[in-house]
Amino acid sequence: MKKILVAEDTESNYLLLSIILRKEYEVYRAHDGQEAIEKFEGCRPDMILMDIKMPVMNGIELIQKLSETYRNIVVVVLSGYGEYEFTSQA
Repeated sequence: MKKILVAEDTESNYLLLSIILRKEYEVYRAHDGQEAIEKFEGCRPDMILMDIKMPVMNGIELIQKLSETYRNIVVVVLSGYGEYEFTSQA
């Protein structure tokens, strides 16, 4: 089974995503970008689904950090904010 890491700090968003994703993926969770890096190294997911705005380390910082070491990881960025400049950086 493929693995997905969901980096989402809002509990209700995570629960909804995990219910949907559990049918196809083994789901791992991180509450912020720093925890996502730690979890990534432990579970080596096939994909990361992340919120763009998280505490400790945001989605853009997380992408930059992961891309230093892991070039082929698939990242899907979610945002409930209408800040085009911020999301387009991702």
